[in-house]
Amino acid sequence: MRIGQGFEEHERARIAALYWEAFGAKLGRVLGPRPRALRFIDHALDPAHALCARAPDGELLGVAGFKTARGALVLGGPKALRAAYGPVGAVWRAGLLNLLESDVDNARFLVDGIFVAPETRGRGVGSRLIEALAQEARARGHDEIRLEVVDENIRARALYERRGFVAAGRRPAGPLRLVFGFRATTTMIRRLG
Repeated sequence: MRIGQGFEEHERARIAALYWEAFGAKLGRVLGPRPRALRFIDHALDPAHALCARAPDGELLGVAGFKTARGALVLGGPKALRAAYGPVGAVWRAGLLNLLESDVDNARFLVDGIFVAPETRGRGVGSRLIEALAQEARARGHDEIRLEVVDENIRARALYERRGFVAAGRRPAGPLRLVFGFRATTTMIRRLG
């Protein structure tokens, strides 16, 4: 397996589908229906904020997104929202999505999602992507990595703990739980040695 930055234009639809599979349960009420969500995500993907794991034959195995002051893996602005949902649909979706946004913490390298193709889960792809994120963070001068994990995602949290992350705080979703379907997120941090 090899990991590199960015992706090719022809991979956008595959990455959008994998992203939706991983995060659609959380984002479905806001970004759905699925065809529109895929169109939006495809348009909003930024290869400059992606690390991609590939098999030796080039097959995409998984993606790790990260956030910087210049953008994120999926950061579609008003234009992308209008293209997928129309003017009215774009307005209310933008408002709800802004409530989910985390600040760009300049002291820590921010993870913007890790997702792996279903047929390759359990083969260490997620762990390799986490280590690639750690390497990218070090190269950018960061001493820590931060991510948010939905409390109900026990498997992801266990993976992060195995890779050296520790819980640093919990943020209840409050009334947003009715829209996004989760009760709280936990902030997890990994120190880079």
